Amino acid sequence: MRRKIPSTQSLVCFEAAARHESYTRAAQELSLTQSAVSRQITALEGFLGLALFRRTRHGVALTPAGADYARQIARQLDTMERDTLDAMARQGLGGSLQLAAVPTFATRWLIPRLPGFAALHPDITVHIETRTRPFLFNETPFDAALYTGTPAQTVNWAGTRATALFSEDVLPVCSPALIAPRRQLSPAAVARLPLLQQSTRPDGWRQWFDAQRVEAPQAHSGPRYELFSMLATAAAHGLGVALMPKLLIEAELASGELVVACERPLRGERSYYLVTPAATQERPALALFREWLLAQAADSSPQDGAA
Repeated sequence: MRRKIPSTQSLVCFEAAARHESYTRAAQELSLTQSAVSRQITALEGFLGLALFRRTRHGVALTPAGADYARQIARQLDTMERDTLDAMARQGLGGSLQLAAVPTFATRWLIPRLPGFAALHPDITVHIETRTRPFLFNETPFDAALYTGTPAQTVNWAGTRATALFSEDVLPVCSPALIAPRRQLSPAAVARLPLLQQSTRPDGWRQWFDAQRVEAPQAHSGPRYELFSMLATAAAHGLGVALMPKLLIEAELASGELVVACERPLRGERSYYLVTPAATQERPALALFREWLLAQAADSSPQDGAA
């Protein structure tokens, strides 16, 4: 069956011209002449039977139909490019996985463990991009997502199934210089130190102090940081005490950059999950990754803040 698809060259020219809203800049990007780009787009408009651009005093602008088509084509060209690069990387062997992941978890927990997965399955290539919020799998190239959220948030992620890995248990950590010569502080002593806040967990310290039955008037005070990686760096440089999951600061604790200021972990509301599309049959590469990931999660003991 002959597919009703225009030439790839015309689509590439259209995508570049749509992105720049300029035939001239598209031609420069693609190392073509402006007339060559214009011919390709004219041919595409003839193929589609609709106008993609309209002429303006300053050049060209997308029509509403052109803008809609440009969004779809850009996504499809990105997918084709990723698939092509993936085939080149694998040289015909094994498979690949496209993972979406929250950034700090990916860089601090997952990636340091990936050499173990590569040793077991050298023919599987794992690609990772960051995503912090739920998305529609059918609009992305992702096979799975590594996500942190509450049980309700994962249940409400439409069209997916979630496998729980471990909870986000947190405890206070800081630079050893901040509490020297003491090795451990009481919760009341922690309340008197500068507190580092995470902007996405505004009530984190309040919940921790409430669990310790300690009055902490400054529980919401202190500088705010968006990511756990930012909190870890700020704490390591002596700016204050951070409330962190141990599983995300294994390297800093091992090197002594950070120490546990008070060994009173708190089970957080959030957990880490492997999220996959519910309606599709699981690919063999993903099944192997799931099995390996669950084994890694099981090795993260409750004492390490990852029960």
